[in-house]
Amino acid sequence: MKRHSTSKRNTSICRLRWRPMAVFVILAFGIGIGLSGTALAKDPSKQEQQAEVRNMAKETLARLYKVQPAAKKVISKSAGYAVFSNFGMKIFLFGSGTGKGLVIDKATKKETFMKMIEGQVGFGIGAKKFRQVWAFKSKKALNDFINSGWEFGGQATAAAKSGSEGGDMAGAISVDVDIALYQLTDDGLELAFTGKGTKYYKDDDLN
Repeated sequence: MKRHSTSKRNTSICRLRWRPMAVFVILAFGIGIGLSGTALAKDPSKQEQQAEVRNMAKETLARLYKVQPAAKKVISKSAGYAVFSNFGMKIFLFGSGTGKGLVIDKATKKETFMKMIEGQVGFGIGAKKFRQVWAFKSKKALNDFINSGWEFGGQATAAAKSGSEGGDMAGAISVDVDIALYQLTDDGLELAFTGKGTKYYKDDDLN
């Protein structure tokens, strides 16, 4: 009887020792799978990134036409247009933002992928997302934007005309004689633009 009890006790001890070991093995196996998955994960391909920008442009145009129907006529009469998506963050005195965009030459249907970057100085804190739609009235303005980019100085400020005052151009900010700009935020169409050190240029990785 004593031997039988000792055997049972030993078996119980073995079980108690096995449980922590089993947990350890399972955890190690799970971590290994997680690390392997992370190692195998790849950055989005060029084609995937291009598709993402195209989808963004399509969605942005649909939003613009919904809040400002007259914009559709402006885009249809243009030599080409550009759509950008930006995310900016500002912490105390300094802020920055980056974004990606797509320019369409309507005559040739050619796509040009572009980037934007901005820097701001001035007290504040917060994050802001916005979308932009550029309409180029002339071929020259379109080509200049694609080939030379665009850069706003430290205090470039402009406001859009609204209502009947602006006609077809209502809601558009006049950036240049041949360039109109629409800016969308989560709240709708923004009728004022402050471009502080904002630069637009070709995206060599996606073209």
